[in-house]
Amino acid sequence: MGKLDGKVALITGAGQGVGQGIAFALAGEGAKIAVTGRTAGKLDDTCAEIEKRGGMAIPIECNVRDTSQIEATISKTVETLGGLDILVNNAQEVPLGSLHDVTDESFEAGWESGPLATFRFMKAAHPHLKASGAGSIINLATSAAMRWDMKGYGPYAAVKEATRSLTRAAANEWAEDSIRANTIAPLAMSPGMEMWIELMPDEANAFIDTVPMKRVGDCEQDIGRVVVFLCSSDAGYLTGATIPLDGGQARFV
Repeated sequence: MGKLDGKVALITGAGQGVGQGIAFALAGEGAKIAVTGRTAGKLDDTCAEIEKRGGMAIPIECNVRDTSQIEATISKTVETLGGLDILVNNAQEVPLGSLHDVTDESFEAGWESGPLATFRFMKAAHPHLKASGAGSIINLATSAAMRWDMKGYGPYAAVKEATRSLTRAAANEWAEDSIRANTIAPLAMSPGMEMWIELMPDEANAFIDTVPMKRVGDCEQDIGRVVVFLCSSDAGYLTGATIPLDGGQARFV
């Protein structure tokens, strides 16, 4: 028996990295997974691995910046998998750079793919999560927003902090609908992190040295397993929180 047997989870950006790790972890505990993202091949690979492990998953192509695709993704998930109990808003275009370097277009992409997409997904999913009787929303933030030195991270931190505020609002407003909403702030070995470590090893090693545990988290074991807990009845009284999954690096208040 898995902790999430009978549950249906929709995970955005699940073709690789953190989203994929969360998909593997939730599927391993019995959840049926809607694997969504923009690249069909990556979605198929994730679904194939889940099925190889004995789970069930369907791929759904979705650009989270498109409202009609969001609504279609929710509908297909419910129609194909029989409902929706868990929503994980992971997909995000990242507007990294200094205030002068980040263009309006990049900032808008970060806003539309982050807090605006999260806002739209949560509202579209709400009636199904309510019908579940034990709905769970997991949104993603960043510890970059907690840094004293914000050089190069301002626009990225801004959109992620907006997502945190929306999560807190959902936790408060939808508690009476038996929906919990929490945020995680992961530091994980995503493809982007792997590339950074390879291209700029000195800078990356200096950064990793600021992590008390002296390592970058594994997408499935260190991030996905905590999401399993957050979506399970074990965390049934936990809502509105931000959980830093970063080896002790950031201090969220």
